[in-house]
Amino acid sequence: MVTSSYPLFEGDGTAPFIEEIARSVAKRGHEVDIVLPAHPKLKRDPEPGIRFFPFPYAPLPSLSVWGYAQSMNADRGFKWKTLAVAPFAALATNQAVRTRLRNRRYDIVHTHWVVPGGVLARGPVKATRTPFVISLHGSDVFAAERSGLVGFSARLALESAGAVTACSSDLRDRAIALGARPERTRTLPYGVDLDFFGAAAASSPDVGKAMRLRLGVAPGQTLVVAVGRLVEKKGFAHLIEAAERLSSVHVAIVGDGDLETDLRARGHRTSLTLAGRFSRTEIRDALHAADLVCVPSVIDSKGNVDGLPNVLLEAMAAGKAIVASRVAGIPDVLNSGVEGILVPPKDASSLREVLRALSEDPPRRAELGAAAARRVDLELRWSRVAATLEDCYVQAQTLAKR
Repeated sequence: MVTSSYPLFEGDGTAPFIEEIARSVAKRGHEVDIVLPAHPKLKRDPEPGIRFFPFPYAPLPSLSVWGYAQSMNADRGFKWKTLAVAPFAALATNQAVRTRLRNRRYDIVHTHWVVPGGVLARGPVKATRTPFVISLHGSDVFAAERSGLVGFSARLALESAGAVTACSSDLRDRAIALGARPERTRTLPYGVDLDFFGAAAASSPDVGKAMRLRLGVAPGQTLVVAVGRLVEKKGFAHLIEAAERLSSVHVAIVGDGDLETDLRARGHRTSLTLAGRFSRTEIRDALHAADLVCVPSVIDSKGNVDGLPNVLLEAMAAGKAIVASRVAGIPDVLNSGVEGILVPPKDASSLREVLRALSEDPPRRAELGAAAARRVDLELRWSRVAATLEDCYVQAQTLAKR
């Protein structure tokens, strides 16, 4: 597997879905070698079925900005340091993949994000005729859509892949428009670790009380939790607007990012806590402490949008009532009125009315949460994702033999 992001250490919240994909594949008896950029905070030891091969690329420590959700300004454009280091990172990625393919015979090269991973791995993969799979996660397709040169490179990579997966049907359609072959491209929503996030994993009542205190909720208030990087496409500005003057509702946003100052300024009329970045365990505890979970994703001003927010699946596993935007991959996994309530993106008035109604209706919240947990149990486990990836691997191997 080739990736530009991965949890830097056990429990880190950076791209946890990549870790889950790797582990779920390894649990099915496969060996997974992960090629990824070096980072000063990266501390990963081998684990059953998984080895790590970080490659250096930065000429200076201050330029260790490639990947790990640190390359873009609020997900709307690349930081100047990223652009400065891009040639070094591109050469290093290409060489790292070549080195792995030279040192060992691999059955599959599976890249995460067509940009940069798929584009940079294509040459070595083609030279060795190794079966090739690309998984799309959202920001990669956005980058390809914005630039003719990047889009052309992405098209070549997508056309050469034996299988392409997209985490939402919207992303699949956009990938096909970029050049992915429809017959080789499938929608594959993420899974969720039900053992970790499920109701049975809830911490003690004392931990829950401590978390509610930490998140700033007053007695009698409904705690609405949202989780994600503080970037425009997460839609947190609209959640804050929706909660204005709803005295019965307290909004707690877990995450950090470039828009923290702006969001804090917007929240002067809202009962609001910007809680900062949490570990994976702390995120789980925050979800279990919540009365409601909100996923107010939007298409941002540059056209970027989430593929499928991980927190949506995690909240479903936790058995929480969810209010989310009807955008991108969210409707693929959440039926409005059954496992949660969907509202139009950027519609603060509609969101306000749903928050008000659910804050006053605990039985309805419980009903929605129970249905969400059942959906996860039946359809959205990582083991199902790994089984589908196996099908993709076989497909790519079969096509490579032709």
